[in-house]
Amino acid sequence: MTAVEPSLPRSETTERYLEAIYYIDHEGEVPRPGRLAEWLGVSAPTVTVSLQRLARDGLISIAGDRSVELTESGADAAATIVRRHRIVERWLTDILGFDWATADLEAQSLTHGMSALVLERIDESLGRPTTCPHGNVIPGRTPPQGRRLVRLVELEDGDQARVARISEVAEHEAPHLLHLLDERGIVPGIDVGVVSRSTSGWDLTASGARVSVDPATARAIWVEALADR
Repeated sequence: MTAVEPSLPRSETTERYLEAIYYIDHEGEVPRPGRLAEWLGVSAPTVTVSLQRLARDGLISIAGDRSVELTESGADAAATIVRRHRIVERWLTDILGFDWATADLEAQSLTHGMSALVLERIDESLGRPTTCPHGNVIPGRTPPQGRRLVRLVELEDGDQARVARISEVAEHEAPHLLHLLDERGIVPGIDVGVVSRSTSGWDLTASGARVSVDPATARAIWVEALADR
């Protein structure tokens, strides 16, 4: 059995900040106070005070341009938080049958305070999955090999691709996105084809059906271009 991780004796607020910084950073954005205020739905002064506390605790460093970076201990803590969330999401969808959006919301409330022992048993019962339901790699797991991922918006008319993952940042900022993609069958592992593109939307084929998505949704979908396989 895999060693059980110790529980983190940190407040829910601290966990929310560390998780947000992790997600923003892993999508290639630079975490800054304004972006975090937007993400967490709190005021700029509140973010400033909270970041100062995280810096004091050695979890983040704040640069002269106010950009935020996780320290080694902060990165370890954030990875543990994200790992819990993604494993619980997988359990809620695969075992309990919740849809993507509901599982994401429920995982937010279930994971804080969950014991490492319970999480370990859930993970073991699932066969230690590599990714969350949306295709994002669970921290500490080896990501699928040999894949060059690009955003769907980078493809041309006629291109074929395989859906790999959905942006965590996009799903947070547009909760309806998970409902939309789940409903239209645009999920990891599904092949999609670009029929045509315009400023108003993208026409795709997915699971043998024609579907349309707006440009913002297309940007949130990361795919493996089949021509590279």
